[in-house]
Amino acid sequence: MRRKVIAGNWKMNMLPNEAISFIQELSEKVKDTENEVVLCVPYTDIFYSVLNAQGTNIKIGAQNMHWEEKGAYTGEVSAEMLKAVGVEYVIIGHSERRQYFAETDETVNKKLKKALSVGLKPIVCVGETLEQREQGVTAKIITTQTEKALDGLEPADVEKVIIAYEPIWAIGTGKTATREDANEAVKQIRQKVAEKYGQETADRVIIQYGGSVKAANAKELFEMSDIDGGLVGGASLKAEEFSNIVNYNK
Repeated sequence: MRRKVIAGNWKMNMLPNEAISFIQELSEKVKDTENEVVLCVPYTDIFYSVLNAQGTNIKIGAQNMHWEEKGAYTGEVSAEMLKAVGVEYVIIGHSERRQYFAETDETVNKKLKKALSVGLKPIVCVGETLEQREQGVTAKIITTQTEKALDGLEPADVEKVIIAYEPIWAIGTGKTATREDANEAVKQIRQKVAEKYGQETADRVIIQYGGSVKAANAKELFEMSDIDGGLVGGASLKAEEFSNIVNYNK
């Protein structure tokens, strides 16, 4: 039975004092959940978030990382640096990174391999644009992105990867894929994993849905057969709203 992983992506929001207050409020609200709770916070919040999440069931993640251990990469942060300060998860290849910061399938693959090598749990994002969806190529886009992200991994490592299906047209727009469409896309991703790494591996891989997830639609999405929780954007910035998403099954 795959566990549900519900991760908040704060993007470029929350000052350290706000992060501290948020975690203190959220920890009380989600202390009894059986779901995995993750907050992916800005770099400047990581130290404070890790400290304040100690003794709770909240895990802290980063939103990006570099694939090199160290070197002349001004402004970058390595996987080793994240691991050293207590980070457990890291988002890789979010559509905003691809769109605004020249992230490619190749760099996603490099980062994924590096994250796994130091024991970080990667959340790898795949998703189609509205134009691609209207052209009927959703399955091709998301399965190709998945295949390229996982290229060169052994099945045992693939099982450690979380894949987040995030249709780009639904991120921050208020639009959400229907639960049937979202589940079908996730199934297609799982089928691609099965094709490359075997059905047993595919059955163990956690695949989330992301794209305007909120308390009002979390239950109907997360109870679908193949959707294993969510990567939550704007709704993760409010402790009450995010806790209701985490506790969707209560």
